[in-house]
Amino acid sequence: MAGVESEHRAVAGASGIFQMSEAMQRDRLYLIRPQFMDGGEGPFFCPYCAQMVGLLEFYPELRQRVEVRWVDFARPRRELVELLGEENQSCPVLVLSDAIRNPPPHLQVRNAKGRWFVEGANEIATYLAHVHGIGRPH
Repeated sequence: MAGVESEHRAVAGASGIFQMSEAMQRDRLYLIRPQFMDGGEGPFFCPYCAQMVGLLEFYPELRQRVEVRWVDFARPRRELVELLGEENQSCPVLVLSDAIRNPPPHLQVRNAKGRWFVEGANEIATYLAHVHGIGRPH
């Protein structure tokens, strides 16, 4: 995991309709660190976050376009609360650097606190396919 965690700095983003309040250079993918404990049991990993790690392995060019941030399982997840509010701290979540133009009709892009984001592994993969031209989930 250390290799995956350290490979997360470069450039990304869809063409934006407007600039976000705090400028982000690229889209940010938030994932839960593996090996977490929950209620004294574990260790666990988030299968949906693992799916995103697998997507980054399938398409290594995404590592140059999307910034990966790892958060702890325990809530509140401070950085996500600051960006999206307490009600939007689920992972995986992709916080967009810009608003997306012409999203696929079935893709739910949400807004909180002036930031656009996509939740869920399949939805994030669909967004990344639309914006970066990688394969779509099937």
